[in-house]
Amino acid sequence: MVAIHSAVVALLPLIPFALGQTCTTIQPVNAATFASGYEGRVVVNGLKAPRGLVFDNQGNLLTSEQSSYGVRYIQLTDNGGTNICAKSQKQLIADSSLNHGIALTLDGKKLFASSKSTVYSWDYDGNTGTVSNKKTVVTGMSTSGHSTRTLLVPKAQPDILLVQVGSNANLDTGAAQPSSGRSQIRIFKLTDLEAGSKAYTTGELLGYGIRNNVGIAEDPHGGIFSVNNGMDDMTVNGKDVHHTNPCEELNYHGRINDTSSAERGKSYGYPTCHSVYDPSVLPSPFNTEFKVGDTITNGASSAACTRVGPKLCFPAHTAPLDLKFNAAGSAAYVTFHGSWDKTPPDGYRVSRVAWNPQTGQPVANVTSGAGAAENIMVNANTAACPSKCFRPAGLAWSPSGKLFLSSDTTNEIWVIGGAK
Repeated sequence: MVAIHSAVVALLPLIPFALGQTCTTIQPVNAATFASGYEGRVVVNGLKAPRGLVFDNQGNLLTSEQSSYGVRYIQLTDNGGTNICAKSQKQLIADSSLNHGIALTLDGKKLFASSKSTVYSWDYDGNTGTVSNKKTVVTGMSTSGHSTRTLLVPKAQPDILLVQVGSNANLDTGAAQPSSGRSQIRIFKLTDLEAGSKAYTTGELLGYGIRNNVGIAEDPHGGIFSVNNGMDDMTVNGKDVHHTNPCEELNYHGRINDTSSAERGKSYGYPTCHSVYDPSVLPSPFNTEFKVGDTITNGASSAACTRVGPKLCFPAHTAPLDLKFNAAGSAAYVTFHGSWDKTPPDGYRVSRVAWNPQTGQPVANVTSGAGAAENIMVNANTAACPSKCFRPAGLAWSPSGKLFLSSDTTNEIWVIGGAK
């Protein structure tokens, strides 16, 4: 009996510790609704318009934030499932010009972040959460239009940095020329950047004629995909068709380590060529001649366009901002930020696109339209968007395989359970 009493006494100090392994619930600014099999919770709030996300090799989360902040370093406590919270956080880089793009080298020792005009690098230590040796590595990207720049260091070719620049305007005629340095993705060797800064247009062209492909991702095969925001206020032969056209595109840029890829350095059509999402609203005869994903230019036939066509077409003005592939290559997750150019509101959600890991391509085809994506996280009341909604921006997988999401307008980071 004495032994039993001692055991009980010995266990008592452990009870508060066990109960303490539950993170405090943070109520979201705006409620989310999840598809069956998914759940989510806010991990940290009170940020400054978080956009790009990346995890370091120590499991710390870095966020690029827009509201004159810079880059934040967040240490997390993971109690299993979605029971995750911030252990500590601090400002890693104070720079009001940084606004979206962020990337780490595979060894986790070099950090890249971008402003509207410039990409910078720092030596990075994930154990101490410190940076040093700031360098200017890419310059000459300033535009009067889309201001965010997306960065990616591919795993299949970890000695390069991909840098994206969007268009100068809704319909940027100069972007048809690769020399413009707009609406394109370029490749830079890390050794060249280490030697000194490079003008953006000196990088190798991966693809151009892509209006504003904010989301760029690598699949497990080394294939590079991007999600593109189509033009606003589209008309065809004088008819306003913008409400449901053009589509937001998922584009393929070939395998990054295959310089002979058919897509390498090619045009994706912008500003001349656009992808039809809703042919029914086009003027005759195009309303009967065209299908989802077909190319149209100023009311002309698709024969007038020579370009690399999209792999998938998402609904118009849903504004995809990021995509990430799971480790198996069986799914891609896409954030849809929503657009001012759509009434009633559309987007404002996270979706899953089924992928074929053998072919490295989506299961659906370009004519599938909205059917290509399963919406896994949506606003409880999309009609109240954008003012009373979370707006998905960036995605990142943690080292333990959990999917994290930034919402820039509500200043939150979420973790999404069930994503795999």
